[in-house]
Amino acid sequence: MSKFISRQFFFLASTATLLTLSAGCNNAQPPQVQQEQTPPAAPVVQQESPGVNPPVAQNTSNEVSRLLQTKQCPGCNLSGANLQNADLENANLQGANLSQANLQQADLEKANLQGANLQGANLTNANLERANLQQANLQQANLQRADLEDTNLKGANITGANLQQASFEDTIMPDGSVRRR
Repeated sequence: MSKFISRQFFFLASTATLLTLSAGCNNAQPPQVQQEQTPPAAPVVQQESPGVNPPVAQNTSNEVSRLLQTKQCPGCNLSGANLQNADLENANLQGANLSQANLQQADLEKANLQGANLQGANLTNANLERANLQQANLQQANLQRADLEDTNLKGANITGANLQQASFEDTIMPDGSVRRR
C-alpha cells in the first residue's frame, strides 16, 4: 500500500510542478521541461498461462484499476492479479475470479467475496475480518496467518487450503458451525 501511495504522491507532485512552471511562462517561449514517466497507478497483473492474448491481459489490468478505484468488481476476472497490500475494505467481489491472485497482506475487511473463486490464491497475512466468503472456492489457497475473525465461510470449499496460524474467532465455518477460538 505504501508503494501505491508513493506513486500517487509522485504523480501529484510532478503534476503540481508542471502546472507551476506553465503558469509562470509567457506564450512566446514555452518551457523546456522534460517529463519523467510516472509509474502505473495499478499493480502489475501477472499472467499465469503463456498462451494468453494481449486483449485478455488488458481487460484484467482494466478490472484491477477499476477495483482499486471503486472497490466494486463483482464477477470480474482478476485471475493472477497482483493485489498485494491492496486496500479492499468493503470491496464487492461477489463471484469474482481471483484464482492464483496475490492478496498477501491485503485488507479485505468486510469485503463481499460470496461465490468468488480464490483457488490457489495467496492470502498470507490478509485481513478478512467480517468478510463474506459464503460458497467461495478456497481450494489450495494460502491463508497462513490470515485474520478470519467474524468471517462467514458457510459452504466454502477449503480443501487443501493452508490455514496454519490463521485466526478463527467467532468464524462461521463451511459446515455452518461457529468456531469460537
